[in-house]
Amino acid sequence: MNAPLAERIRPKSIEEYISQQHLIGKNGVLTKLIKQGVIPSLILWGPPGIGKTTLANIIAKETNRPFYTLSAISSGVKDVREVIEKAKKNTGLFTTKNPIVFIDEIHRFSKSQQDSLLGAVEKGWVTLIGATTENPSFEVIPALLSRCQVYILNSFDKNELHQLLNRAIEKDEILASKTIELKEIDALLQVSGGDARKLLNIFELLVSEGDNITITNSLVLEKIQSNTAKYDKTGEQHYDIISAFIKSIRGSDPNGAVYWLARMIEGGEDVKFIARRLLIAASEDIGNANPTALILANNTFQAVSVIGNPESRILLSQCAVYLANSPKSNASYLAIKDAQNLVKQTGDLSVPLHLRNAPTKLMKDLDYGKNYKYAHDYPNNFVNQEFLPDEISGTTLYKPGHNSRENQFKDFLKKRWQDKYDY
Repeated sequence: MNAPLAERIRPKSIEEYISQQHLIGKNGVLTKLIKQGVIPSLILWGPPGIGKTTLANIIAKETNRPFYTLSAISSGVKDVREVIEKAKKNTGLFTTKNPIVFIDEIHRFSKSQQDSLLGAVEKGWVTLIGATTENPSFEVIPALLSRCQVYILNSFDKNELHQLLNRAIEKDEILASKTIELKEIDALLQVSGGDARKLLNIFELLVSEGDNITITNSLVLEKIQSNTAKYDKTGEQHYDIISAFIKSIRGSDPNGAVYWLARMIEGGEDVKFIARRLLIAASEDIGNANPTALILANNTFQAVSVIGNPESRILLSQCAVYLANSPKSNASYLAIKDAQNLVKQTGDLSVPLHLRNAPTKLMKDLDYGKNYKYAHDYPNNFVNQEFLPDEISGTTLYKPGHNSRENQFKDFLKKRWQDKYDY
């Protein structure tokens, strides 16, 4: 009974598992795979405390497979190889019964550690299930990622967190012996930040002080208030502070940018995560108003990847200040957004014949590439011709922003296209 509440009521079957219905609901993709008994290597990606480890355990139990766990924090290459050797000894006659090796926080594994897994996954000795709070595209080596299916787990919503609390009260032996009333839970849900483990830990703390407990917002704030100001790089503060950081840059406020940057650095945030967000901001919020911003942000990302802490803070500060002081334009961002919406609305429109590739005689006979005008054969390397499908001919997607750089774009386009690009 010394185990924490979150462990005591951990779901042991799909039926007990709350949330992620897109994966383990009646028509969920993992539900179908479990029924078939065919589980590919996979990566579970999502915020902390949403049941990634629990889901991995359930998959192993439901498919009757040996289950091995490694933590990226405490395991080295030697530990990985030892577990793989144990798993190989338990490998059955069929690949569908391969042992499962679960790697918690796989994004913390070094390249050499991930490389040590690759051979076992390739040869079918084990089925890998990795859990990560970070984008696996950045944190998992391409060779390993290409052999895994990536499934996104969503944060718990308010109703699901309420279900967790009620389930704890009803199912846990210790809590069942108490009289607990959930009078107000908004503060409890807010402090937990959608992290089920954190929610249950706080709840257990609140109900440990007596046998008759009424949960109210004031009680939660009184007991937990000191925790809400703390930067938690894996919790709600993580998302709130990075949001404030990016909005300060977008709003051209270097003071705000360096303050929120300092909050993240002092909280132990991964410098590569911050640098990635600077890269996105340089394109999304500054774009062609100052193309150099993207170059600087990319160089910053490369530099902090080499330098690390504590000096990386200087590079990040320089980049953040530069981006905040840059002219802003989201024209390119809006252009691709509108273009994607147009594609969704109009479907797969045919490429006009004059724009098609014609590598064979048959294609040339079918008029592929016919009447295409090679721009370099004309004055100023330009000739007026249509580059969109006939059905959407004349549609305007890119609208330059109001800044000196993109004003030059406007002049360039108007001189060549006349009315077509008349802003």
